[in-house]
Amino acid sequence: MKIVFFGTPQFAVPTLEKLLNHSEFEVLAVVTQPDKRRERGNKLTPTPVKAIATAHNLPVWQPERVKKDTETLTRLKELDADVFVVVAYGQILSAKILNMPKLACINVHGSILPKYRGAAPIQWCLYNGESETGITTMLMDVGMDTGAMLQIATTPIGLLDNAQDLAERLATIGGDLLVETLLKLERQEIQPIPQDNLAATYAPLIQKPDYGLDWSKSAMQLHNQIRGFYPNCTATFRNNLLKITASAPLGSIGERNLPPELQELLHKLPDLSNASNKPGVVVSIIKGIGAIVQTGEGLLLLREVQLVGKRPQSGWDFVNGTRLTVGEVFGTGS
Repeated sequence: MKIVFFGTPQFAVPTLEKLLNHSEFEVLAVVTQPDKRRERGNKLTPTPVKAIATAHNLPVWQPERVKKDTETLTRLKELDADVFVVVAYGQILSAKILNMPKLACINVHGSILPKYRGAAPIQWCLYNGESETGITTMLMDVGMDTGAMLQIATTPIGLLDNAQDLAERLATIGGDLLVETLLKLERQEIQPIPQDNLAATYAPLIQKPDYGLDWSKSAMQLHNQIRGFYPNCTATFRNNLLKITASAPLGSIGERNLPPELQELLHKLPDLSNASNKPGVVVSIIKGIGAIVQTGEGLLLLREVQLVGKRPQSGWDFVNGTRLTVGEVFGTGS
């Protein structure tokens, strides 16, 4: 089966590697986003997908706008591929491109469709506190993740999973599921299933205001925001911006799902549930662990934070380094 692969970030790499290492598939070329300049040194950095493709001596095309790039469109047509595979490419494909391959244009999407169509399905499913997610392979059409579904693979979401953890797991699942999908599609063993548009939800690009932490929210809501939009959620501390990169909700319905070491910690804590503290106030400091902050409902343990210009550090190192005391207040982020 002759394949053209469209993809850009690390999430797409395991799928490309699966195709490259499978005897039934031949990857003819790779289409990825243009290289970007990174802050340090301002050097052009290849996309993760380009790095893999280059290592395998594959042709790599990086049009600014693929559906408007005449040269790329001509090349794609000339390849006469059986399938186009799309994994987090980052550009919308035109009907002209979608109709080029002989068999199909197939997308590997990071949610259980029709929920979380759009650019950030992994982040928003965590933000909304889902207990399960997965990968859907689907036939592409001109809509935003609206094509008929081919196969679905699911995975549970742990209470402390963040967007990076979940993306890594889903990327591996996606590679395996795509291989299975392509083989079954070639043997005509799959019947595409139309999506229920009435059950669809949307996962838009994350904007800067989404990162700000509001301590009047519940501990569970804040925790889901922190892990969903990892590693960028912010609060203010002593008039400076502070990233909170890992947390754990205490005194909430999620508490029973904490790992054993944190469960043990809870049994040793004094009863803080009836304290009349305002949201954002540090109500306790646990030696070796970190600070516990009052929220609008329940308490939040700060497991990892990052000061401006510094590397991430454990909650306990943060307490020691800043000499944090009970009664100090964290402000709303921005």
